[in-house]
Amino acid sequence: MCLDYFKEESLNAFESIVLILLSTRSMLLMISAYDLIAMYLAIELQSLCFYVIAALKRDSEFSTEAGLKYFILGAFSSGILLFGCSMIYGFTGVTNFEELAKIFTGYKITLFGAQSSGIFMGILFIAVGFLFKITAVPFHMWAPDVYEGSPTLVTAFFSIAPKISILANMVRVFIYSFYDPTWQQLFFFCSIASMILGALAAMAQNKVKRLLAYSSIGHVGYLFIGFSCGTIEGIQSLLIGVFIYVLMTINVFAIVLALRQNRFKYIADLGALAKTNPILAITLSITMFSYAGIPPLAGFCSKFYLFFAALGCGAYLLALIGVVTSVISCFYYIRFVKIMYFDTPKTWILYKPMDREKSLLLAITLFFITFFFLYPSPFFLVTHQMALSLCL
Repeated sequence: MCLDYFKEESLNAFESIVLILLSTRSMLLMISAYDLIAMYLAIELQSLCFYVIAALKRDSEFSTEAGLKYFILGAFSSGILLFGCSMIYGFTGVTNFEELAKIFTGYKITLFGAQSSGIFMGILFIAVGFLFKITAVPFHMWAPDVYEGSPTLVTAFFSIAPKISILANMVRVFIYSFYDPTWQQLFFFCSIASMILGALAAMAQNKVKRLLAYSSIGHVGYLFIGFSCGTIEGIQSLLIGVFIYVLMTINVFAIVLALRQNRFKYIADLGALAKTNPILAITLSITMFSYAGIPPLAGFCSKFYLFFAALGCGAYLLALIGVVTSVISCFYYIRFVKIMYFDTPKTWILYKPMDREKSLLLAITLFFITFFFLYPSPFFLVTHQMALSLCL
């Protein structure tokens, strides 16, 4: 997606690719970590790389501001996460996930009693650290500014990669090691708040990257539905949701990067794209309909299984709010289609043809989004195996 970005933006930052590879490696280490210390070190390595690549455009004050905001708030969240890990170690004497799972099996965590309240606070701090990293409400405040200020390829990377690694790690920590109905309530609240804020705040946005940031917060809320259920079906629906979310986000950001050549920044800049580049307009329309959850596209399938998992574990309120916020989100997703097909712009922008790599990427992701519903069973089998291996 970003092969021609450096030439267009005349960025000579060769270290950005190295930092992206380093952060990817730290995500893989994080997912395979079986210890609180290894997990924290991997998260910290990932975050340090992110702070630098957010401020990649040294001559742009927006990029520098994004990097600085991310660094200051990220340092707080890392401190809170480490404090939580140290409290868990202080009260249990172990940091290994398997040992912690043995200790907490059948152990009732209450706020009363010195040891229980210490463990409660430790797990709460770990949860806060994770929720900040994954941009869940009420720890989302940095996301819109950082997403908007960072270079577009970095915003695309932030939207896709950390979500996968942090969610996998949260499943390992909160479902495998610390599972307790108390945490379920906390993630229920975060899920509801993220869905509502993501749907309502995105309605007022005019800038594309800022709207995608709020959309990302809303989608984290949907993914948390599966996570907060705490069942195998919930984790399986979470994995299906993550896979489809990643496909849709790659598609959208490939289009945004393709239109970057003409300084595409506001949603209004898409005016009459259907007349100047009809294939790109159709691609973006299908992806936006999928984001909104309109059948029979892949986005509908992911939301359907997430809501189904919520109904299966008795979280009827969660499923209801999910359906309502999906309907609200249709407004701003379909606004893209309305602007492309029905608005007449004041200045006509003729976009250049995109490069071969992006067009291939768009073709592959669009194929999956459009035809996923025809034969989803192999993917369901794979996600079921993944859910079992993550939880057991």
